[in-house]
Parts: sequence; structure tokens; C-alpha cells
Amino acid sequence: MSENNNNNPFHTDITRRDMLKVMGATAAAGLTGLSIPGTSNAAPPGQPNIIFILSDNVRYDCMGVTGHPFIQTPALDRLAGEGLLFENAFNTTSLCSPSRASFLTGAYARSHGVLNNSTPWTESMPFFLENLSESGYDTAFIGKFHLPGEGLPELPYLNEYVSFTIKEHQGQYFNCPLVVNGKEEPSNTPYLITELTDRALSYLDRDRDDPFCLYLSYKTAHFPFLPPKDLAGMYADEIPPIPGEVDPWLGKADGNVFEGTMVGSIENLYRRYCEAIAGMDREIDRVLAYLDEAGLADNTIVIYASDNGYMWGEHRLIGINWHYEESIKLQFIVRCPWLVPDAGGTRSQMVLNVDLAPTLLDLAGVNIPDHVQGTSFLPILSGADAPGRDAWFYEYYKYFPEDVPNIIGVRTKTHKYVEFEGRRKPELYDLVSDPKENNNLYNTSEGEALTGELVDLMHSLMAELDA
Repeated sequence: MSENNNNNPFHTDITRRDMLKVMGATAAAGLTGLSIPGTSNAAPPGQPNIIFILSDNVRYDCMGVTGHPFIQTPALDRLAGEGLLFENAFNTTSLCSPSRASFLTGAYARSHGVLNNSTPWTESMPFFLENLSESGYDTAFIGKFHLPGEGLPELPYLNEYVSFTIKEHQGQYFNCPLVVNGKEEPSNTPYLITELTDRALSYLDRDRDDPFCLYLSYKTAHFPFLPPKDLAGMYADEIPPIPGEVDPWLGKADGNVFEGTMVGSIENLYRRYCEAIAGMDREIDRVLAYLDEAGLADNTIVIYASDNGYMWGEHRLIGINWHYEESIKLQFIVRCPWLVPDAGGTRSQMVLNVDLAPTLLDLAGVNIPDHVQGTSFLPILSGADAPGRDAWFYEYYKYFPEDVPNIIGVRTKTHKYVEFEGRRKPELYDLVSDPKENNNLYNTSEGEALTGELVDLMHSLMAELDA
């Protein structure tokens, strides 16, 4: 994406980047309190602080604020109450490594090259953290990296770099050995999620003159869904909202070979999944409390997202690897006091994982590199009526041993169309009348009226990415 955004669906005559450049000049002149039209809070002088928190396989409806029947997530609920809950956030490839690379680069898997969890990361394009570092940010990556390759990539521009390589970069919930700034270290605390939060708070508490960007990446809630010891069993008496098509043998059915969900009952695994999420929420509360105590809450944007959703029996599938809403739809919350005029509100515009990088660069007043394929959503933060995208391209690349073919598709505001490599017939859904995607319209009279246009749109979007 070039600096000229005349075709940008979020383009405004006065761009956020121009405003932030003015803020930087104002700060250099010793002035403060510049406000952005449409908000009631003064914008921070210069470049704001940034915290991005990423969870693992946490589906969009597993929060109190989204009406889950029993899970308790007071920190995420608070973050949504003080910011915005995005109701239509998605990944462009529903698999951990491609999705994470898309967050970091702002590009699709077909462009950044991490096609699945086995395709090596070649460092072919920079992460937004490098762009921020070059513009004066103090940067940190703490937590799960999980891009394929031997060891961890060298990221010399980071001021703090804490991750792990054990279990194919997945890490383990308890007693996880770490790699800290290139050196192996044991964990100081037994539970990995607490350890990562401790490291994050230590980083935030340093004396610095520059703005900071913290990328905090949790393992929660990847299988085997282990909560901290004191929360284990907290939901033992709850009834999980498992779909009606689930039966006791589903974990052993075709397409469910990798996640490990054939071990134990689906109901008990779901309860443990929710307990792990509750444990992560408690750690996020510690981060928010630190920002309050340190007086940083008003000049720090906090963005929380999940990398994928998770299917718990919908379409008789378990896991993350398909194109259905339960798999591609993300938790996504943004708290930015100086841009959001309606804290506690929602946004219905469709945003993608590839939009994170351009948004944060836009916020910092940094030029967006040409390789970025996402779009800044800053105008959406300050205006509920700001235009958003009408459609976007979805892709998935086969990943052994998962029994999922290559997939391409398009999702609009109202419909989804996907094609598969091989003999499986295409699928077309009306997401308004059939949000659970139970009625495939392909080869029906209703579907025939839509298929041609959706196929053309899908190939047009794909061609734009490949241009």
C-alpha cells in the first residue's frame, strides 16, 4: 500500500497521519492538548504508547461482554466498556502462524509467505515493530512467536525480546523455558501466562524518554487448555453451550485429528478452555491496573485480539482450520481515549488482522510501507458511521496432517462464497438469514443468482493482492 490512499475505503480529506504529524510538531514546540475533532479527550502530545495483546484460539463469543452464559472476563469487559468492541473482526487465514504473520506484517499469507504452520518464515518483509523502532519507539515482543523456522529470528531492533521455542514454538503452560534477548532462561514462575505478564510489567516500568510499543502474545487458549492451578475446576458445574450436532464420538471423526480433542469429553475440554481464558483475563487486568497506577492509561492505545476463533462442534468440526464464522471471527477490542467519542460502544465495520499494522503505523505518524495490504481503521475509531470495506478475500493452504484442502473465498457484509481444491463442491451462505451457515445455497436457484457476481468479486480481490 502506498502513501497515496485515494482508493482507500477509509480515506478522509484530512488523514489521521497528517493529524499525528501535526501533533508531533506541536509537541516539539512545547505545546500540549491538541484534540482531534469528534472526540472529547485531548490527544497525547507526540507519538502515543501502544500495547497490543494477542490471545490464541479464543473465539469471539467467549467473553462476558458478548453474552457468554458463564465465562467471567472482567478485564476484557472493562476494556470494551472503556473502548470499542468490534463485532466483525476476522483473520484472512484461519491458522495460527499465517494469522500471526499477518498481524505483524499487515500482509496476506500469499504475500508474507507463511502459508501454514510448517512454512518457514523467510523474513521477507519487516514487522510493524521495526518500522516503529526506526521512528523512535522503544519496542518489545513478549510471548508466543510461533512463526515456522529453526529457533527464533533475530530482531535486533527490539529493546526486549522474550519468547520460547519448546514444542515447535508453541510453548507449554507450566515451567516453560524461555529465550530472553537471545539467551535461554528458566521461567521465574510456574505458569507461563503469569510469567509473560511479569516480564511485560517489568518492561513497562522502565525509565524511558521515548514512546513504547509492547506486543504481548499469550499462549491462551491453545490446546491442552490448561488454566492456572487455582482456577482449575471453577466451571466444573457449568453447562457448556455445545451445539446440538455434537456426539461423544465427534473428537474421533474425520477432520478432527490434530487438536487432541479426542482425549476426554468435549464438555470437559470446553470447561477447561474457559478456565484458561479466565486465567488470561486476570493477567490482562494486571496490565490495565499498571497503566492506571503509572498514569499511562490516557496516552496508551490498548488493542486486544485473538488470532483465530475455535469451533466446538459446529459443522461437526473441532478446531480452527475452516472458513466458518466460528473459526475466522476474532475477538477484537480497542481502547483509545483520545480517538473514541463513544466509549463502551461497538463497531460493525469489517476489520481484518492485516489492518493492525497499518493502523498502528498510522497512529504513530509513520509512513505505511508498500507491502502492507491492510487498511488503517483509525477513522472507524472516531466515527461509528465511517465507511468500511464491503468485502474481503479469504485463503487457506493445506497443512499436514489436517484434512482440510486449499480454500479461497470471499466474505461480504451479507454473504460468503468459498471454493476448495479437489472434489468438494463450493459453498455459498446468506449470513443474514443463515448466520450459522447451515444452508449451502450453491447450485440452488437462489445461489445461482449470486454465484457469478461473488466469483468475479473473489477473483478481483485476489488479483489486487497479487498485483
